[in-house]
Amino acid sequence: MSGQLKEVRERIKSVNSTQQITKAMKMVSASKLRRAQQAITEMRPYANRLDNILRNILSNMEGEAGSSFGVVRDINKALFIVVTSNRGLAGAFNSNIIKEAVAKIEANYADVRAKGNLSILCVGKKGYDYFRKRYKDCTIIKDYVLLFDDLSFEHVAQVSQFAMDGFANGDYDVVDAAYSRFKNAGVQFSECVQFLPVTKIEADPNAKTEHRADYIFEPGMEELLEQLIPTILQTTFQKFVLDTHASEHGARMTAMDSATENANELLKGLKISYNKARQEAITRELSEIVGGAAALGG
Repeated sequence: MSGQLKEVRERIKSVNSTQQITKAMKMVSASKLRRAQQAITEMRPYANRLDNILRNILSNMEGEAGSSFGVVRDINKALFIVVTSNRGLAGAFNSNIIKEAVAKIEANYADVRAKGNLSILCVGKKGYDYFRKRYKDCTIIKDYVLLFDDLSFEHVAQVSQFAMDGFANGDYDVVDAAYSRFKNAGVQFSECVQFLPVTKIEADPNAKTEHRADYIFEPGMEELLEQLIPTILQTTFQKFVLDTHASEHGARMTAMDSATENANELLKGLKISYNKARQEAITRELSEIVGGAAALGG
């Protein structure tokens, strides 16, 4: 019985230690989430507006200067950007992003992969570890795995610039990105979106008159778009990264909160088991004492 009591005490001690860790991780994630949430909340309206402007411009250019990022080509070579986190302990956060990416690859790029023309650019160690082991027939680009160490615009823009250069040079006919869109601490949506070519805004077939965005370019259209379009695309990708960053901390905070609650429930059960075992030991000892006294008295 003493061995059973010792085992239960050790388990209680172990669960208490784990609970302290999960509580600390929850507090750290909550602190980081506030900053990450503020960053994406301030960034998203600006990025969405710029993205809408870009699509409007390309929809109305019809092959004019600066529209190379909107050119649709036959897909022979593809680049897939997967944005995950560097660390785990965030529930199903990383696995959900990877599942979305794998589903899109299997549905849309199976032929491209079979030809050996699929490249996967991994942002975050978790995505890199997954695709490095399971997609050996693809080109895995690991140059930007540690991107989350520095989320400045200039640093993150290196990835979008790499994708834009590859698309402009014909190295890739399409560029997709898988990331996690942040809603709140408890809700994140894993998404796959087409980064390049930029999808144009389709005209409404029911509209009586054709709508054409009327932009005045100053100084000149070519000179302005040469700077404007890459900057808008870089801003859009910055939004993908900041969304994923906030989603990671929200998912980890939720996961650690659930782990702490589970530890509480486990402790309750262990304490009940400990008290029962202790009571049984005391009862047995009393019975032995009473039995011994009765034998001596007899």
